[in-house]
Amino acid sequence: MESNAENNPRVRSRFQPPKPSSAKWFLIFWILIIALGATVAYLYSNHMKQQMITAIQADTQRQIAALHQDYDARFQDMSKDMNALQSKVESFNELLTFTKDNASSKTDNSNKLYTQLNEVQKQLNTLQKKMELLK
Repeated sequence: MESNAENNPRVRSRFQPPKPSSAKWFLIFWILIIALGATVAYLYSNHMKQQMITAIQADTQRQIAALHQDYDARFQDMSKDMNALQSKVESFNELLTFTKDNASSKTDNSNKLYTQLNEVQKQLNTLQKKMELLK
């Protein structure tokens, strides 16, 4: 009977394991799905990183432009102040020269003018130092 079972296709099919090809294709399908998911995740993370870099660069450029405008405004204000002080110094110099030329026994006025001139000169020097720092 044993030889009968080997020759009979019904008996043989009952004792044989199922085809391994369906399990193999299922496994390949899942490996491909996992690889595709990992690739998509990698590409998406690179895309997000590039978007963040672009946004940070744009924000940095805006901040630099704002700082540059602020610097220019301050520099122009200090330049105007220095020009105003320079004109005051020149007028004080003229007044001091006039006072020295017309000096009398009273030297209090020329001393006051000279003191004021020194103070203005100190302010001018301070402004010039600040402008040099801004450059």
